[in-house]
Amino acid sequence: MALWFCSARLFIFLFIVSALPIAYIIYQERAETDHHVFHYHSSGFFRESAKWDDKSRRFLVTFLEGGVGEIHVPQNYSRDVVLKEVTVVKDSDLTGNASLGLALDRPRNRLLVAVADMFGNRYSALAAYDLSTWKRLFLTKLSGSGDEKSLADDVAVDADGNAYVTDVKGSKLWKVGVDGEILSTLTNPLFTPKEWYRSLAGLSGIVYHPDGYLIVIHTLGGYLLKIDLAKGDEVKLIELASGPLSFGDGLELISPTKLVVAAGNPSGRLVESTDGWETASVVAKFKGPMHRFATAATVKDGKVYLNHMVGMGYPKKTHALVEFVL
Repeated sequence: MALWFCSARLFIFLFIVSALPIAYIIYQERAETDHHVFHYHSSGFFRESAKWDDKSRRFLVTFLEGGVGEIHVPQNYSRDVVLKEVTVVKDSDLTGNASLGLALDRPRNRLLVAVADMFGNRYSALAAYDLSTWKRLFLTKLSGSGDEKSLADDVAVDADGNAYVTDVKGSKLWKVGVDGEILSTLTNPLFTPKEWYRSLAGLSGIVYHPDGYLIVIHTLGGYLLKIDLAKGDEVKLIELASGPLSFGDGLELISPTKLVVAAGNPSGRLVESTDGWETASVVAKFKGPMHRFATAATVKDGKVYLNHMVGMGYPKKTHALVEFVL
């Protein structure tokens, strides 16, 4: 009798402990907000990055299980409508690799996608796809199984069509030419913090500034770097007046002086510089859904939206692109 009573109490305790987080998530999902959220149904739980394609009125998202999807937003879109994700890229020869960061290269009508093996480290790569036909234009392997540990995480493209891919494990940057050829590999002491544990997640989000330099974030270091392409890839630490950007991930430049950092929770931070990104400071923060995790940012019609990695529900997973109210 005593054993049965203890077992029953344990069962009730475990039920309550597990039910509370579920109830909280349900409450958060149904709560009214003062900002807009694009919800869409997906077949997968994890969507790493998202960018708005204005010409085709769609969000493009990358699958952590590999592939790319599009979420079309009709002209007569109503805010209470849940949109639908359609798979546009699913390469059989890339099975087992994750699709991570992406960059739109509209002048050349293509999408660039960072590809990495999340588990076996078979290779990291950069893939390019035609935005109209989704034909793969090239697949450039950046590292192989015999190389040091690496993981291609994000990508940016410059005015000439060259791509720059961050290595979140190996603390380096690959430069890939417009036709897919590897042009160089950039390393620098500033890419590697003194504390070993901060190198577990290194260079992550990256953007190209129209003045000819790159801005990169170091995730666990919590700092921004400026890489001046016109000065022989000179690397400088951007002095942050407001402290570190811990767990910073995806970046989106919304003007020459303003940068959005997707950073877990608080979901986003707005960083501003008035001296050409020699120094900068956080001027605004946005606290999004506590039960989701922000990994990327994009701009649609002048508004910033944060991609949240984890989808909720079964069998349809509901994902959220949440407006960052500036």
